[in-house]
Parts: sequence; C-alpha cells; structure tokens
Amino acid sequence: MERNKVVLLDGGMGTMLQKHGADTGRFPEVLNITDPEMIIKIHREYVEAGSDIIYTNTFGCGRCKREGCGYPVSELTDAAVKNARIACGRDPDAQDAKEGAEIKVAVSIGPLGQMLEPAGIMKFEEAYEIFKEIAVQAELSGADLIVIETMTDLYEMKAAVLACRENTSLDIMASMSFEESGRTFTGCSIETMAATLEGLGVSKIGINCSLGPVQVLPLAQRLNDATSLPIFIKPNAGLPDPLTGEYNITPEEFADAMEKYLEIGVDSIGGCCGTDPEYIRCLAQMIERRGAAAEAERECKKQKTANSLNDKGF
Repeated sequence: MERNKVVLLDGGMGTMLQKHGADTGRFPEVLNITDPEMIIKIHREYVEAGSDIIYTNTFGCGRCKREGCGYPVSELTDAAVKNARIACGRDPDAQDAKEGAEIKVAVSIGPLGQMLEPAGIMKFEEAYEIFKEIAVQAELSGADLIVIETMTDLYEMKAAVLACRENTSLDIMASMSFEESGRTFTGCSIETMAATLEGLGVSKIGINCSLGPVQVLPLAQRLNDATSLPIFIKPNAGLPDPLTGEYNITPEEFADAMEKYLEIGVDSIGGCCGTDPEYIRCLAQMIERRGAAAEAERECKKQKTANSLNDKGF
C-alpha cells in the first residue's frame, strides 16, 4: 500500500457524484443500492489515479438512520463496502481475504447532523448505537478499516470512536474539521482533539475539509507537535468562489501545496471537497518524484563513499 512510506487517500465523493450528474437528493448513500455502477466507477477512477485507501459512500449513513431513507443502515453499508471492493478488484463476498490487499477499503462515518446533549437534544447513547450499527456492518461486510471524518463536536467524535472500538476489531482513522483559528465550529482545539483521540486508541489522526491546503498547513504542524500518532490530511481544493461555487486551486497547485505536508512528516494525504481523480493523480506523481529524487540522492552518497574508499586504497 505504501509509496515511499506515504499513503495516498482518495478525493471527494460528493464532488464526483456531481460530476457524474447523480441525483443525490437528501441521501446520496442510497445510490449504493440504486446505482451501484456509478459508485463503482467513481471508486475505480480513484484507484486508477493511485489511491491506496478509498472511502466508501457512507458518509451520511448516520443521518440516513436518524431521518429514515427507506433502506436499513446495514443494507446501505453492506452495499457500499461491496461496491468499493469490486472497484478494487476484490471479490465482494470473500470477506476473509483482506490481509495483503493492495487497495484498502475504509468505511466513512460522518456527523449525524444533530448536536449531542447538552448543546443539543441527541443523547450520547443514541449516537453510540447509530455509529455501532454502521461499524458492525462495516466489519461484517469486509471493510479493512473505519474512517470517522469531518467531525466538529469532540463529544460526538468520542461516541463514534467508542462505538467502533468496542464493537469491532477494525483500525480507526479519525479526523476533525477546523477553522483557521485552529478550533472546530464547537470550539474544540487541535491539542484537545489530539489528547482525546490518542487516549481513545485511534490508529491515525487527521484534519479534513473546511479549508484548502495552504490554510490547513499550520494546523497540521500544530497537530504534528501535539501527537505521536500517524497523521492524515484531506483538505479541500482551496476555497470556493462565492458566486460560482468553483474551488480555486488546480490539481497541480494542490499537489505542490501538499508536498509541504510530507516535509513535516504527515503519513497520509488525499483531498476532500472539490478534489477529483486528477488531484489524486497529481499527488501520486508528486510522491513518485520525491521518491525518485531521494533514491538518486542515496545512490549519489553511496558512490561518493565508494570513491572515497578507493582513493584511500581500500
């Protein structure tokens, strides 16, 4: 999976659904069942672009459960995992054949769309049970890991992580969405997130959405200083134009900006809103260039050492 010790994630699912003209309505997760060919095609485009991990089309499954969408959450999650496995060239029914798979499937879990008590009306236990249902089905369906993303409420994040950890054996990646101030919408700081998620035992910690790669970089540096966990980053494609909604960073510019994350030791990179397979392809090319340059430098040092030994008569 690793490319010079950098793991390449995928890009935006919502962005691609729009590009494919999908009628997402309130519940794009339903497309896992009603139009699986489209979902498989989107996943496959990311795989072909170079993604090592692809996220399932399950971001809003918790909201599907809470508001009702006509399909059980377990059925939506199962279909989503199978679609992703097919796109990776893996038998969707061979659920025990996960080890050594070249492309990993991560079940995406997003916010429930309702604040937990005391800020809101949803009870912690209710949120826990919703997240638990998605997580349990993710493992049953053959997912490789779980990614909890775009959270702004640390209490809701805690419910999601505990539901996944206490009811599955899957590794958990967890990321929150920050404003430029370094705090989430509900006021959680990067340092508080890092301390809490380390204590809860997640495998990787990250930042995604809200901002572009330029704005997220200083936040990623703060996160790097605050945690010993591997870090993953999925920024937006810059900032959207308020009139057109178009994002303002090209794939090439995005890749150039993301190279700085590798310099500070970020483990995994990808894209969020506004990014598509071309952004991931440019990231893959940037990673390969860095790897080639590092290998050339190592060979040069080896040759200099050999020449020095020869000069000394060894």
